[in-house]
Amino acid sequence: MLALPRFNGLLILLISVLTLFGQLNVYAQKEEDDNKFTSNKNKPEREEWLRDMGFGLFIHFSFDSQLGISISHSMVGASDDYMNRFINELSKTFDPYKYDAYRMAMQAKLAGARYICITAKHHSGYCLWDTETTDFKITNSAYKKDLIKEYVDGARKAGLAVGIYYSPEDFKFLYDHGVTVSRATGKLPQKIEDAYNDLVRKQTRELFTRYGKIDMLFIDGNHKEACKEEAWKLQPDVVITRGAVNTPEQTIPGAGADKLWESNLTMGTQWEYKPTNDDLKSGTRLIEILIETRAKGGNMLLNVGPKPDGTIADPEERRLQEIATWHFINQEAIHNVRTWIIPNEEYIWFTASKNRKTVYAMITGLPDWFKGQRKDFVISSVKTTPNTKISVLGYSGKTFESAGNRDPKCYFTQQADGIHISVVNGQRIYDNNKWPNPITVKLENIEPALIPPVLQTLKPGTENNQTVFKGKILDKGDAKSLNVCFEYRLYPGFFENLYFKEWKRTEVLPMNDKGEFSYTVQGLQKGKTYEYRFVVIHPKITLYGDREQATAK
Repeated sequence: MLALPRFNGLLILLISVLTLFGQLNVYAQKEEDDNKFTSNKNKPEREEWLRDMGFGLFIHFSFDSQLGISISHSMVGASDDYMNRFINELSKTFDPYKYDAYRMAMQAKLAGARYICITAKHHSGYCLWDTETTDFKITNSAYKKDLIKEYVDGARKAGLAVGIYYSPEDFKFLYDHGVTVSRATGKLPQKIEDAYNDLVRKQTRELFTRYGKIDMLFIDGNHKEACKEEAWKLQPDVVITRGAVNTPEQTIPGAGADKLWESNLTMGTQWEYKPTNDDLKSGTRLIEILIETRAKGGNMLLNVGPKPDGTIADPEERRLQEIATWHFINQEAIHNVRTWIIPNEEYIWFTASKNRKTVYAMITGLPDWFKGQRKDFVISSVKTTPNTKISVLGYSGKTFESAGNRDPKCYFTQQADGIHISVVNGQRIYDNNKWPNPITVKLENIEPALIPPVLQTLKPGTENNQTVFKGKILDKGDAKSLNVCFEYRLYPGFFENLYFKEWKRTEVLPMNDKGEFSYTVQGLQKGKTYEYRFVVIHPKITLYGDREQATAK
């Protein structure tokens, strides 16, 4: 039996209190700055609409895909010779002659994406539409056509919501105005600043008046306000993500939030097409990231970088197909769901129906679960009712191929430490009978079994010239006693963050009252950056705080 921590005791659960804790998102450890997105004018109902979608496909595409280099960023620090050839020669030879917007949208849809978003203009300033604001555009390339029009028409035909990525930051504009190309230009002369904002407003107006309804907008870079104002003025129903809500990049927050947030990430280590020297995450890892994102209340915007001819490269296409297979079986657990009272119990991640009467338990980290094999689990945050029933998504529980005398049914019992479930992986998905990706158990007509603590990982401190990790228990929940510790690891890097799951743990100590807790970790490598999180061990479950970073002293 793969059991989670036990709890010897009885709980009297007040549903009204649990509902309140759900509204407060009790497992959201990081106290957000409420003033960070004060200019958010998204309509609340439209944000909830996007939350229901849950999963989108990001497309980073521009003329420098011909070289397989980082999109736009090679312009920073480039020589005049490089800039001249980049702007005046490379942009002209761009010819994505195989681009099929509808086919790409259908690939996204089959993989489970409900919306799609393309880089209409990245930081280079190169426009994928026939803009009147600059000659640095796709209609002056060998392709000659308005790719954004094709993109919008194809996405709509496929039934996907239409998203636009737009960068107000414009490296060619800076270069043309004699400003050193940089991500941090500082205060520009007023005349240039006015021209910059005028360009942003004109381009935003073009995008929001030429192509019909735009469902969502991702604004990346400085001068966001002018873009936001124009977009909301022209299309008040548009949902602006970056620029209005939290959009973590290449990572998933350590704690969730029961409101719209969107994580955007690459399959490998680059946004645009990278033909060599890349390290792509496996299909299983990408599925796990989708599961964790949804369990923490967020949307996942997964990126592909099309080849210069406009098609998705085979390694990325194969990963989309693997996600498609998993999604076809488990889509009920991904769309139109919200957070459970906690995001996970170790390797079992949860989403819930909006009324929290149904929980989806997605079991990860078991790559050797063969068809017909039975496994047993304990789930401690869920309590049965007289009407509870369980099932495995995609599987009837009535029979399976070559069953012999084996029992195909799902079983459960309520015990003091939680629901004990016993289920079979009964479908033949692969011919070798070995399905490496998560299985989802659906638990209907259930109740929360506990009130979890509320915790927060704090910024690090220094004591006696040593690094001190800090955390805080804001509320003990229903526990009479708790244990606490920290988990830490060398920071793997911005693009590599999602490749690694291993953590080291400090000693576990009791903490019976709410308040701050600190710990000085010995043996850290001086000058190295570490990532750490506060851990609170409730008698039934373990909760993890958001991540912070510390440079070892």
